[in-house]
Amino acid sequence: MLRRREGLLALAALWFAAPGRAAATALIQLFGKPAARVDRVFAAGPPAAVLLYVLAPERLLGWPMNLSDSARALLAAPARDRPVLGRLAGRGSTVGVEVLLKLQPDLILDAGTVDATYVSGAQRVAEQTGLPYALVDGRLADSAQQLREVGALLGVGTRAETLAVYAEQSLGVAAAARGASTAAWPGVYLARGADGLETALAGSINAEIIEAAGGRNVASVGRGGISRVSMEQVLAWAPDWIVTQDRGFFLQARTDALWSALAAVRDGRVLLAPDQPFGWIDGPPGLNRLLGVRWLAAHLHAGQAGGFDAVAEAQRFYRLFYGVQPAREALQAMLDGRG
Repeated sequence: MLRRREGLLALAALWFAAPGRAAATALIQLFGKPAARVDRVFAAGPPAAVLLYVLAPERLLGWPMNLSDSARALLAAPARDRPVLGRLAGRGSTVGVEVLLKLQPDLILDAGTVDATYVSGAQRVAEQTGLPYALVDGRLADSAQQLREVGALLGVGTRAETLAVYAEQSLGVAAAARGASTAAWPGVYLARGADGLETALAGSINAEIIEAAGGRNVASVGRGGISRVSMEQVLAWAPDWIVTQDRGFFLQARTDALWSALAAVRDGRVLLAPDQPFGWIDGPPGLNRLLGVRWLAAHLHAGQAGGFDAVAEAQRFYRLFYGVQPAREALQAMLDGRG
């Protein structure tokens, strides 16, 4: 009864906040009016799937992306066994109106970048299907507010508050470690892919964790998006740190003649961020980064971060957000590139 009352109050606030079809709180734009009880939710993209999973995994109809067996092993039932339905939002959309009409979710949930393209897309889908669509601004800095607002929308406010407090603490610890002055922030290169020559440009949601942890994204050619770069560019940028989620690149870069030309490689400042079940840095750019931002800040600003036990914190995060608790040995193996 309490969950139903929370949901009704939240929906009323969302629906009557503005006179048009799209009502908005600070982070949610809502197209269409959901039912009082929202039990079946279609996640439009990976960030939304993570957001829904950590708040109410039983509501998730299916995953918008493929998950490896090792990733599913780090998720709790019943969401662990949900099928891959495909994604609706962004590049590589595979879900059409027919699929949505067949599934008949109580709500379509999307999270991540919010711009005119995403807003018009959400409105169009809501009008074509008659299904309510919630579009959530997914910036890392707003993680706590995302949790509270979507938690209220789903009627799981108590759960949302617990996670929101962790989000505030995690971002607060990172902020304290990085300090107020950007002058001393080290240059960081985010190496994506097997060869490390794909990166997220400054201003991209995929790279915002770098600045949140107190790093300066050296890939400042243009603003936003994912881009291929050359080895010559990376050498010219001369990053102080290299961060990757690709285990193959992490193992190869340390012995590669070209990459070894960088001081970051020669001096052992190449970091491997785990990517299971979701990436600590990216993949997707969702709430999964709340663990990675503390881990990265602890490396970039070791003198200010104090003692940070990455494995112990990962166990806490996985238990709280994912509902599982991997063994210390398994987490340490991921960090070392052994598993």
